[in-house]
Amino acid sequence: MDIDEDIGDSLPPEAPTTKMSRQQILTLIAMASINFSSMICYSILGPFFPNEAKKKGVSQAMIGLIFGIYALCTLVGSLILGKYIVQIGAKFMIVAGLFVSSVCTVLFGLLDQVSDVTVFIVLCFITRCINAIGFSAAVTSSFAVSAKVFPDNIATVLGFMEIFTGLGLILGPPLGGWLYQSFGYEMPFVFTGCLLFATVPLNWWILPSFDAVPSQNSFLRLCTRIKILLICFVVFTLSSGLGFLDATLSIFAIEKLNLSAGSVGLLMIGLSLPYGAASPIFGVISDKYPSIRKWMMVVGGMATAVSFCFLGPLPVFHIRSQLWLTVLMLIVVGFSLCMTCIPTFAEMIACAHENGFEESLSTLGLVSGLFSAVWSAGMFFGPTIGGYITQALNFEWSAGFQGALAFFAVRTNVMHIKA
Repeated sequence: MDIDEDIGDSLPPEAPTTKMSRQQILTLIAMASINFSSMICYSILGPFFPNEAKKKGVSQAMIGLIFGIYALCTLVGSLILGKYIVQIGAKFMIVAGLFVSSVCTVLFGLLDQVSDVTVFIVLCFITRCINAIGFSAAVTSSFAVSAKVFPDNIATVLGFMEIFTGLGLILGPPLGGWLYQSFGYEMPFVFTGCLLFATVPLNWWILPSFDAVPSQNSFLRLCTRIKILLICFVVFTLSSGLGFLDATLSIFAIEKLNLSAGSVGLLMIGLSLPYGAASPIFGVISDKYPSIRKWMMVVGGMATAVSFCFLGPLPVFHIRSQLWLTVLMLIVVGFSLCMTCIPTFAEMIACAHENGFEESLSTLGLVSGLFSAVWSAGMFFGPTIGGYITQALNFEWSAGFQGALAFFAVRTNVMHIKA
C-alpha cells in the first residue's frame, strides 16, 4: 500500500471531530511504533551498563558522561534538523533516523569485546553520538508530524503516545536486565536493535508525505519570548532528573539496597508505569482546559522537587535509605513528571502562534526542534553533573540537587504567572 497524500501548509486546520480519518489512524500507529521501539532501546542500558562499565574500570563521572553525550548530540541534531525539516522531508527524517539508531544499537552490543578501557570509552562515545543523531531525526520529526496531523488535540495525542513511551520505558529495564543475566551483554542490544529496525519499513509504508514551504523564522526569534524560555527551563529540569536516574539509580540500588540487575529493572517500573498510565489522562485535561496547563506544570514540578529530595533521601532528613521509600518516590516522580511534561509542548506551540509564527510544518519543526534540544540538554546535564556529584559526595545529595533544580523552575514560573 502506498500513501500519496500531501499535506500542504495552505490547507486550513481540520475542525475537531470525534472520528479519526484513515490518515490520522495510520499516523498514530507510526508514532506509537517510534515511541515504543525508541524508548525500549534507550532504557535497556540502565539496569546493567553502569555496573558493567564500572567493572572495566570506567569511573562514575565518565559513566555519566557516556549517558550524557547521547543527549548533547541529540541537542545539536534537534536544532539543525528542526530548522531544516521542510527541506529534508519529515517522512525521510523519521525513516532514516530509525535506521541509523537501529544499527548503532546493535553495534553498541558488540563493545563488550573491547578489553582496553580507553578504547571502550572512545567507542562508546562514537556509537552513542551517531545513535543520538538518528534518534533526534526521528523524534523531532515525529513531534512535528503529530502536531500537523492533530492540530486541535496535540496534548491528547501526545498523552496517548506517552503510553507507548511508558511501555518502552517499563519493558526496557526488566527486559534488558533479564536478557543480560540470561544471555550476556550483547543480547539486549541485538534484540532491541532488530526491533527498532522493524519499524523502518513500517513507517515508510504507512506515513504520508508532507509538502510544505520553508519559513524565514528562526530559533533565535522563538527564544526571545520569555514564556517560551520558562517552559524550556521546566522541560530541562524534567529531562535532567530522568537522565540522572538513568546513570546513577542502578548503582545506588545495587550497592545500597542490595538489588540484582534484574531487580533494578523491575525497580525502574515504579517510575515508568505511572508515567505511561497517567499521560493520556493529563493529555485530555490539557486539551480540554488549556487555561490550567501552567498550574499543571507548577503542581507537577513541586511534587517532583519533593520526591527527589526524599528519593535518597537527603542526609539532612536523617532517614535511612529503604527500598519501600525509593519505590514510593519513584512512583511520585513518574506521576509528577507526566503532569508537568504533557502540557509543555502544546503551550510552546500556542505561544509561538500568539507571537506571529504561522501555523505551518516549518513552525512545528522549529518548536519540536527546540523542545527536543532543551530536553536533550537536560539529559546531558542530569547524568553528567549528577554522576560528578554522586562520585564526589553520594547519590543522596545528587538526588537532592535535582529536587532543588525542579523547585527553582517552579518558583520562576509562579513569579511569571503572578506578574
